[in-house]
Amino acid sequence: MPALPLNSQNLPYPDPIHPIIVHFVIAMVFFSFFCDVVGYFTHNNRLFEVSFWNMFVASVAIFLAVIFGQFEAGLANNYEAVQPTLNFHTVMGWSLAALVAAITAWRFVIRNRKPLKIPPAYLGVATFLICLVFLQVYLGSKLFWVYGLHVEPVVEAMKQGALR
Repeated sequence: MPALPLNSQNLPYPDPIHPIIVHFVIAMVFFSFFCDVVGYFTHNNRLFEVSFWNMFVASVAIFLAVIFGQFEAGLANNYEAVQPTLNFHTVMGWSLAALVAAITAWRFVIRNRKPLKIPPAYLGVATFLICLVFLQVYLGSKLFWVYGLHVEPVVEAMKQGALR
C-alpha cells in the first residue's frame, strides 16, 4: 500500500487534529472545575450535573487527543533538542488520560451517592488535575512555539538538513 503524501506541515491532512481535540478537552476540564467550585460555594446542584457531563465527554475526548498526538508526533521530523520535551509531553498525555478517566469515575460515584454535594477532597484532586493540565499546556505550547513541530518553515529546514 503506498504511503499517503505529506503536506508542507508533514501531515497527510490539511492541519494538525491533535490541537483541535486538545483545546476541546482543556476547555471541558476547566469548565467542569469551574462549575464544581461555583456549585460548591453557591449550593447550586445543577452545576454539579453540568460538571459531570463535561468531565465525562472530556474523558472520552482525551483519549482521541492522545491517539492523534501520538500519530502526529510520529510524523513530525524530530530533532535532538525537541526529544526531551516531546517525551515528557507524551508521558504526561497518557497519564492525564488515565487520571481524567479515574476522576470521572470517582465523579460518577459521587453523582450517584450524593448528587447534591461535592466532597472537598474531590475539589482538591480536581485542583491538582488543573495544575497538571496547565503543565501539559505549557509543554504543548513549547513544542509548537519553541520547537516548531508541524510548522512549515521548521519542516522545510528539517528537509534541507538545517536541523538535527
